[in-house]
Amino acid sequence: MHDRIGLPSVETRSSWIIATVLLVILALSFGAPWITIVALKLIAAESEGLRAVPALATSLAWLGFGSGGIAMGYVAERIGVRSTVIIGAMMICIGLALSTGGETWQLYVGQGLFVGCFGVGAMNAPFYVYVSRWFDRRRGSALALISSGSYVAGAIWPPIFERAVAYAGWRQTMLYYGLLQAAVIVPLAATFLRPPPKLPLLGALGAMSAPDTVMGWPPNLVFALLGAAGTFCCIPMAIPQAHLPAFCSDLGILASHGAAMLSVLLGTAFLSRQFWGWVADRVGGLETVLTGSACQMIAMTAFMLTQDEVGLFTVSAAFGLGFAGIIPAYVLAIRELFPASQAYWRIPTFLLCSGGGMAIGGWLAGVLYDYFGTYAPAFAAGVGANAINLAIVGTLVFRHRSRSPRLA
Repeated sequence: MHDRIGLPSVETRSSWIIATVLLVILALSFGAPWITIVALKLIAAESEGLRAVPALATSLAWLGFGSGGIAMGYVAERIGVRSTVIIGAMMICIGLALSTGGETWQLYVGQGLFVGCFGVGAMNAPFYVYVSRWFDRRRGSALALISSGSYVAGAIWPPIFERAVAYAGWRQTMLYYGLLQAAVIVPLAATFLRPPPKLPLLGALGAMSAPDTVMGWPPNLVFALLGAAGTFCCIPMAIPQAHLPAFCSDLGILASHGAAMLSVLLGTAFLSRQFWGWVADRVGGLETVLTGSACQMIAMTAFMLTQDEVGLFTVSAAFGLGFAGIIPAYVLAIRELFPASQAYWRIPTFLLCSGGGMAIGGWLAGVLYDYFGTYAPAFAAGVGANAINLAIVGTLVFRHRSRSPRLA
């Protein structure tokens, strides 16, 4: 296990209370972009039938999560997580309101800049750094818990949004949800988010590397490889999440069933992510990434071969099981391999790479559908990107095994 043996622990009951509050906040903030996904075909119908328009809006939101995380991570280091979260909740509300304006640019700016960059971006990346300072023995489990916020959102909100959009329209749904999330997040942040305890400067595995190297390589080379791997693993990760309801509709499956299928995918991801966190605490971040990525590739291939509703429910659950632990395992690997003093910029920068992959995947699937009239090429592209990811991560795991002794 990757415990800090012989050292006093900073983990207390308060650590898990903080982690649970962060999970609730992320489950609310990540709900915002799901409205665009659920209403993708309705929004596309107002944009000359082009699915690339709402798909790009969702992609810009994902890109915003990553790019905003770098800036807001820097801000959070100076003014505190509490203030950045309150700002983020207000920005999400503004972004959803702007997205209802009717113009394409308003949808793009509302989702990408306000919901993504200044909204969720003010919470997601800063929370990874923040919670990692409350834990030192079960950091992988804590990271897995809070990173499940997006999956809790995906499991809960799509069926609710599907009914709300059918009853009141997607614009009213955005407006009311913006007010709801702000009304809950602001008091939670004001009440619970306080400065974390102090931690030693070195990551858990920092002693395994020479002062100026990581696994015998320049630190920034290893970090660049992790960033590239994160981008290529998130391209296939985004495709089912962004297009599953529309894909089901194309096959004649009811919209409510497509939303339920998305909930199954993300609900399975939430439950299995806790298992992956347990695994990561025992075998380390890189090993967990490699295993999860291989499982994701198998499930992605299955999407290409499945057309019936029962089969798609099964594949969706398998996909959620496979990809669930990948991103928190990357973050754990960064904390294991690099000094804790660098976490505030390395973690948000990595999340920008992974968010960029999510943005590319969601947008690319929309473009390929508009060109070919089917999602098959998009799934094939996702499998190819996953293969590149496996090659990069496999290289890092081999290097790690050859250079570092195993911890008991």
